[in-house]
Amino acid sequence: MPLSPKVYTWLCGLFAALGSVTFGYDLGIIASVLPSEDFKKTTGNPDATAQGFIVGCLLLGAFASNIYVGNLADTIGRRASILAGCVVFLLGGTIQASAQSIHYMYGGRFLAGMGIGMLAMLAPLYQAEIAHPSIRGRLTTLQQFMLGIGALIASFIGYGCYHGLSGPAQWRIPLAIQLTPALPLAFFILFLPESPRWLAMKDRNEEALWVLARLHAHGDIHDPFVVSEHKEILAQVQVEQQESRDAWAQLFAVKSNFRRLLLGVAIQFSIQMTGVSVIQYYAPTIFQSIGIDTSTTLGLQSGNSVIALIGEALCVWFIDRLGRRSPFVWGNALSGLTFVIGTILIAIFPAETNNHNASRAFVSMTWLFNLVFSSCLGPLSWAIPVEMFNSATRAKATAITSSAAWISNFMIAQVSPVAFDKVGWKYYLVFAICGFSNALFFWAFLPETKGIPLEELDAYFESIPIFVPSAAVFVTDANTREEELRHGKVMAPEGVESVADAKDKGIILEHV
Repeated sequence: MPLSPKVYTWLCGLFAALGSVTFGYDLGIIASVLPSEDFKKTTGNPDATAQGFIVGCLLLGAFASNIYVGNLADTIGRRASILAGCVVFLLGGTIQASAQSIHYMYGGRFLAGMGIGMLAMLAPLYQAEIAHPSIRGRLTTLQQFMLGIGALIASFIGYGCYHGLSGPAQWRIPLAIQLTPALPLAFFILFLPESPRWLAMKDRNEEALWVLARLHAHGDIHDPFVVSEHKEILAQVQVEQQESRDAWAQLFAVKSNFRRLLLGVAIQFSIQMTGVSVIQYYAPTIFQSIGIDTSTTLGLQSGNSVIALIGEALCVWFIDRLGRRSPFVWGNALSGLTFVIGTILIAIFPAETNNHNASRAFVSMTWLFNLVFSSCLGPLSWAIPVEMFNSATRAKATAITSSAAWISNFMIAQVSPVAFDKVGWKYYLVFAICGFSNALFFWAFLPETKGIPLEELDAYFESIPIFVPSAAVFVTDANTREEELRHGKVMAPEGVESVADAKDKGIILEHV
């Protein structure tokens, strides 16, 4: 019995997200590598600033990749760009695992970061462009779920190697393991279907039809849903090509596009202001301030990774039911609340009080934060930006929004050690406040994008006001819209009022 089209498409998206396992693993494994005595000896006993730069080089590399990855994805396609990201990551991971000095680590982390930056941007982009509207959220949030799997693997391998190995093996083996997920992705990515929207952008319209049929109708190019979807994609691409051939100009000159770009950048920057990277990178320092040693911290982080994976699975399950806007707003507010409670605990019961109940309560707050972040914030920070833009601007816009993620992440990685040293627990007040300010900002300005076909988002953002709570825009249920497509109801692109208008503009459109 053949797989249903949605299951097949979901599996394609799942495989494309393999690169995120490397993302999560590389982010998580460094916490157990840095304390290794042989690692310190090999890298010249780096001080806190140098250790922060080892962490930060990964993020700088990811930021650097977004300078070119948007153009690359639009030039050679989504699949070939994912392959290029795998090759760059494998090179960087190999240099890290065989490092002979701190400079090897800097270079290896930077190259691995470039690969991770490419894969983290390209996977949800590809997933959004192959998905049915009704499962698009489930596909694009798979990236964070796979990231969680990578972090979970890193926490257990890091804990096991830190306690079970010694010498160079204690840190070289966990760094070498990061190469494993990228290998099958590099070998098999070209066997997956290309993005039909990219094919349409390149005037490979017949191939786009065949890919849509492969993804959504068991290869039947005459399926009504496939035919309608194909017409809508071609019509939208034709409008985009007529309006402007310069996607960069569209992003900054078109008011609706610029609004979406600012929202995407704000989403990614806001994620770092929740405090997630502080907990991820500097858990031993944080837990030590309330009386928990490094060994226990690494064990607790393994439990934390399990909680994160549960949260990410919950997000994949509910995202196309509850939408994007409400979970993102409430998730920010709840994350801020956990930091409020955690800050009070660490201020009243520092390490010297030796209060075990306070330590347990603080750990529980970090776990609750991780559950909220993983189920509401982390996955949506990648899912929302890729579904806000049209085909002409999506890759370039997502590259810019991803850049905001990496540069803000780097900022937190570099500032945090200094902040811990200068102001101690008061540093956590920043994240307590930002959780609530994030919630208020996105309540005011973030529209709901659940279930709207990608080709109809331009018209949607043109119609919805900047202050979203004042909007009276009805978002059609995704399954209802899919049924309309199956019955041949093709929505006109923005600026096309009728079939006759479409014909006058040279746009192929039979139903409006």
